[in-house]
Amino acid sequence: MMAGGLARFVVLILATAICGAASVFQPISDSHRSAALDVFAPVDGSYKSLDEAYEALKTLEILGIDKKSDLSSATCENVVKVLASPSSSTLKDVFYALSVNGILKCKSGEDVPKDIVSKLQTGVKDAKLLLDFYYSVRGLVLVKEQFSGTDISLGDAEAVFRSIKALSQSDGKWRYSPNNPESSTFAAGLAFETLAGVISLAPSEIDHSLIQTLKTGITKLFDSIQKYDDGTFYFDESEGPISTTASVIRGLKSFAASESTGLNLPGDRIVGLAKFFLGVGIPGDAKDFFNQIDALACLEDNRFSVPLILSLPSTVISLTKKEPLKVKVSTVFGSKAPALSVKLSQALSSGSKGSSVINNQELKFDAESATYFLESFPKNFDVGKYTFVFEILLDESANEKVYITEAQTKVPISATGAITIENAEIAVLDSDVGSVESQKKLDLTKDEAVSLSANHLQKLRLSLQLTTPLGHVFKPHQAFLKLKHESQVEHIFLVKTSGKKSELVLDFLGLVEKLYYLSGKYEIQLTIGDASMENSLLSNIGHIELDLPERPEKAARPPLQPTDPYSRYVPKAEISHIFRVPEKLPAKQLSLVFLGVIVLPFIGFLIGLTRLGVNIKSFPSSVGAATSALLFHGGIGAVLLLYVLFWVKAIGSVHDSKGTVFAGSVSVVRRTQNTVSPRSSIEQAEICLKDIYSSL
Repeated sequence: MMAGGLARFVVLILATAICGAASVFQPISDSHRSAALDVFAPVDGSYKSLDEAYEALKTLEILGIDKKSDLSSATCENVVKVLASPSSSTLKDVFYALSVNGILKCKSGEDVPKDIVSKLQTGVKDAKLLLDFYYSVRGLVLVKEQFSGTDISLGDAEAVFRSIKALSQSDGKWRYSPNNPESSTFAAGLAFETLAGVISLAPSEIDHSLIQTLKTGITKLFDSIQKYDDGTFYFDESEGPISTTASVIRGLKSFAASESTGLNLPGDRIVGLAKFFLGVGIPGDAKDFFNQIDALACLEDNRFSVPLILSLPSTVISLTKKEPLKVKVSTVFGSKAPALSVKLSQALSSGSKGSSVINNQELKFDAESATYFLESFPKNFDVGKYTFVFEILLDESANEKVYITEAQTKVPISATGAITIENAEIAVLDSDVGSVESQKKLDLTKDEAVSLSANHLQKLRLSLQLTTPLGHVFKPHQAFLKLKHESQVEHIFLVKTSGKKSELVLDFLGLVEKLYYLSGKYEIQLTIGDASMENSLLSNIGHIELDLPERPEKAARPPLQPTDPYSRYVPKAEISHIFRVPEKLPAKQLSLVFLGVIVLPFIGFLIGLTRLGVNIKSFPSSVGAATSALLFHGGIGAVLLLYVLFWVKAIGSVHDSKGTVFAGSVSVVRRTQNTVSPRSSIEQAEICLKDIYSSL
């Protein structure tokens, strides 16, 4: 619940930001059609549920995008499944199955599905909740529309009407349940659609007093409508402003279509509702996208009033190019408007108080492009920001019953032009008397190479004049001078406009702390920009050598300059490795000769064994067996050799340390024989030998 509330809050904030900031509304364009293909793209050729399928198909149908052939197979399978066994489906599933069937024509004909009608009629009879009434009644209306020759009616339509009307509140809102006192504007839209279905299914006319009471409730509901400063109107509740407003509009369209006397709704509210949905832009959420397009389609085709929207291809007019003012009037989907005239009643300048530079100027009409235009502007029309006030007048009075226009449409306009820059100069002044020590004229249309020098007792002055094409003083939105020290420390100073001159005076005596007492070379750069200035500039003037006092110990030091974050990805310096020079080796042939010399003694050993008469006839002759035998005997010989080397090492150590012969130490060895039993391990023998060595 918290996540849903947060999402609705974000939607409201975004809608507020869009509608509050923009006063120029454009009708639905190809951008919406392109976005719809992405927002309503099916997953594996189908949608998760029938309600999602209906919203996608309905949106694409309204926008004129034919995707029925791509989606009909999988979606129709679900539709037929629900309609074939309505008893095992909910009223909601049956309703959306019929809604999708109305678009894809999955099941049609003259035979009325009796099981469906029976389920829906039972739903109307047993309904207590508003949603049960809605799905049942609207489902019966869909059956009546889709199956030809069907005459479905509610036997006691007036009683059903009263049961639904009992859920209404005095403020025009409705409740979902008789046991729930909480009312909702979203529920009001559902109720209007449901009651419109009851009226269309009634075998006779509903009591006129009931319908009149419902109209009064609609009027009270509009008393709770919310408004932005640009004339945008909307309804808002927990479901979100887009869903809530769309629900009310759908309900009003259905009720107006079913009721013969029509609805008398305030025109500015209808235009404001249309501007709300156009001001939303292109929603990224599929639900909001559907509600936007469906609500605008209801406003495009209804029986109370079709709003006409005034739009401008561009709100920027270049006086240099002498561009005309162009205006278009159309419906919310860009359809052509009936014959009408557009008048520019006022053009209010943002700098003047109530004075208008253009009054009651009627625009010409170009039938080929369906555009109203103003060819030229009066001579006193200068660059700047304006608010144009338009009035739309229908030529035929009969159209006033069908179409509705805003009484006055206010549009922000920006007139741009080339600003003249004159008398630009930069000078170094003495602080005491203010006399000019050095002065340079500047041509700001190109980069200069001015070279100046100053100390902390002097001043730097920059002055220039900015004038509009009509010779008026121009005050730019942005004008500042930047000093950049050779250590990359930057300082920015605003250039103020006073009278006819824009001027900046820097007193270095009062700026030594701000400049961190950094003497040296400073680059000078001037920036002038404004939305109405076609020749905004960024000019490098030159440099100035500053001689400032030494920095005191307690004075602030210049901040560390930020390093380039991408410098860490720069290739590192190449590392050169120094390897040891390989030793000089003998020739390969010489190594093989020495290998043979090493093997010869072993061969001689074998020959010696045969000479001594050793019996080696039983020694295996095959390669595998001979190898195993050699390894076995070699292992035994290695163990014996290890013992010999051990004793030689031990006896040699004793001889070297005591200067005695081996025979002189026999007594010591004999003395330890009793301590080593025949079952003692080799580790115990080693310990005994260590004891012998330590005693000697």
